[in-house]
Amino acid sequence: MMTKNTNPWFWIPTLYFAEGIPYFIVNNISVMMLTKMGVPNGEMALFTSLLYLPWTIKPFWCPFVDILKTKRWWILTMQLLMSVAFILTTLTIPHPTPEMIAATGTPVSMFTITLVLFVITAFASATHDIAADGFYMLALSQKNQAAFVGIRSTFYRLSSIFGQGALVFIAGVVESKTQDIPLSWVVTMGVTSVMFCLVTLYHTFFCPKPVDDCAHLSQVETGSKAKAIFMEFGRTFATYFKKGGILLAILFMLLYRLPEAFLLKMCVPFLVADVTKGGLGLSTSEVGLVYGTIGVLFLTIGGIIGGLFASKVGLKKSIWWMAACMTLPCLTFVYLALFQPSNVILISIAVAIEQFGYGFGFTAYMLYMMYFSEGEFKTSHYAICTAFMALSMMIPGMFAGYLQEALGYANFFWMVIACCLATVVVTFFADKKISPDYGRK
Repeated sequence: MMTKNTNPWFWIPTLYFAEGIPYFIVNNISVMMLTKMGVPNGEMALFTSLLYLPWTIKPFWCPFVDILKTKRWWILTMQLLMSVAFILTTLTIPHPTPEMIAATGTPVSMFTITLVLFVITAFASATHDIAADGFYMLALSQKNQAAFVGIRSTFYRLSSIFGQGALVFIAGVVESKTQDIPLSWVVTMGVTSVMFCLVTLYHTFFCPKPVDDCAHLSQVETGSKAKAIFMEFGRTFATYFKKGGILLAILFMLLYRLPEAFLLKMCVPFLVADVTKGGLGLSTSEVGLVYGTIGVLFLTIGGIIGGLFASKVGLKKSIWWMAACMTLPCLTFVYLALFQPSNVILISIAVAIEQFGYGFGFTAYMLYMMYFSEGEFKTSHYAICTAFMALSMMIPGMFAGYLQEALGYANFFWMVIACCLATVVVTFFADKKISPDYGRK
């Protein structure tokens, strides 16, 4: 195995690429796969939204990753577990009949084993996130941490393009050549399994062994240290919920992204739904290009420009511009639902506008969480904020499918626009509490 001095270029790109793959498989590919397999939108949205739960509750087991075993051990163990889960998913994907798929009548119960494996993957992925971020800080000097922060973000984004773009495109190509939708997802998950197994094997040899990466509990002092850890863990949560303005902060974290939380869950089903059902009737490979590649690219560009803008003028002066970009571009989906254009270029432009706005507007959300986390337990409090961030997507997503089935796509997207009022209200009150100097260079 490599020494602790392994060049960061040998493991940081692959580590953060591997961090993103299971997240996008569980939270995005699952939506596409169940939709294409004919599961009704209501059941699809409910069960795929529940898969967010591990990322919502991961602060509760963060300390155990820190005190038991090494970060390297957690990384490799979770990657091995996810590799096995991907292989089993490939082997157990159900095969509903073409008639069942066409009638959108596939019961979600057919996917019980698939969903259980996705749940295991989700918990392993959330744990991997904790370990990878801690490992990054242990394995690098502060200088290198700063130098590689852009690299890790870039490769995480590339994993998004691979997961939502390349993998979906592969599924589309297989589907178009064989006219067998279940087979297309067997092949796609097979490709994922092979790729992830290779990455896990690679990290076994190329992940460094930092001297400081050690379990915090020794065999001798386990009892006393464990007690101290649990007491400090409790104090972390107590101080978080005693912060000034905690109720407003929680409401902001839950409601700022409300319109986007509804829209994101129904975006892919809308793009692939038949025109007679109010959708756009895109093929699987077209969705991989339009949403998984072009959409993610403009989401990334929006985030980069948003960060640059906020660093120039600060959070307080940028938050309203960002709130506007979080809400107004949702109108592009109202347009798509009303006119149902067939031109892929036009659809791509609409998706690009919406995703750019979301990327730009999301910057304020991230900065607000950092702002609210300032204080004694900055890292732990930020982790709790990310739990509310996951909850803000999970809860609306659980009901999005049933609402869409009741309203139809056009009225559903009008409802999304109405939800923009929640973003405006929480931004109005949060703006009053933000320091004018926070976020500037």
